[in-house]
Amino acid sequence: MKKTKKRSVLILVFTLLFAIMNISCSRDSDSKPEDINDPIVNDPVNDDPVYNQDFPLSDQDNIGNWILNTNVSDEFNTGTLDEEKWQIQGKDGIYKSNFVGRHPSQFSPNNAIVEDNKLKIQTKWEPDFPFSDATREQCGETYSYENITTAAVISREQFQYGYMEIRSKAAKARITSSFWTTGFQSELDMFEMFGGPKAGETSLNWRKRLKFNIISWNPNNAYYLPSGNGPAHTRNIQADENTADDFHVYGFDWTPDYIKVYIDGKLHPNGTILKSVITSNGSDPDRWTTDVPYSIWFDSETFCFLGLPEEADLPVNYEIDYIRVWQNN
Repeated sequence: MKKTKKRSVLILVFTLLFAIMNISCSRDSDSKPEDINDPIVNDPVNDDPVYNQDFPLSDQDNIGNWILNTNVSDEFNTGTLDEEKWQIQGKDGIYKSNFVGRHPSQFSPNNAIVEDNKLKIQTKWEPDFPFSDATREQCGETYSYENITTAAVISREQFQYGYMEIRSKAAKARITSSFWTTGFQSELDMFEMFGGPKAGETSLNWRKRLKFNIISWNPNNAYYLPSGNGPAHTRNIQADENTADDFHVYGFDWTPDYIKVYIDGKLHPNGTILKSVITSNGSDPDRWTTDVPYSIWFDSETFCFLGLPEEADLPVNYEIDYIRVWQNN
């Protein structure tokens, strides 16, 4: 009789515990549904689950009152490139600005793909590619071969001023991984990276470098640039980590008065604000930044003065996880 009562008590206890566990799981399921559109995601740098992708990594409280410009933003998670938003350089024989690539490489429309929820700009060794006669000699040298294909992707829409944020990993080869823009008579290069120089070369600093340029093609800027065109401002921004070793978040806050650069959510370097003249009507070159609407470019190019990739180095990918452009006006 005692054993029977003891067994009954144990059964009752286990039944109650099982019921409590079911209720708890049900509540957790109801309160935390799986939602792929939930803006709270893991921090892209430290895997800290407090990052709100609706706002810049450096402004999670949205002090800047940012609104996402979806025309020039993309998560690249649909499996294919949205060609209503992006132009692939060379597709259907169309080359914006008649730019087919930097000799001896050339843009191939087959080298821009979306894979693993990322835009990949590929560089390949393709000696049988139908290279264009429009390619030019660079660095005063004559190239007897053309073996390297790269790619470029360009936004169809333009924007003026805002916060640009990109999470990317540079290609690990002697090839650029670039995030830049073009507009009327001017160009803004947020970065040109060179992720894989060989040991012992003077270009080793490129492993951690963001080459930043503001370039003018406006002859009215001859007051500041004797030739009327070329770099109005350039500087080497040194990151703490090699740009080709892992993904990092790069942010650029572009206003009529300044351009601020952020790396992994932190202002860099030490609060410095970039200033330069480009298409302004002012007289002080340190009081102006570029002020024209721009289209975004992602591409890879060969810089012969930093060396060329060899067949054994290729293929490689420059990977872009996302591009987000916010504006507040």
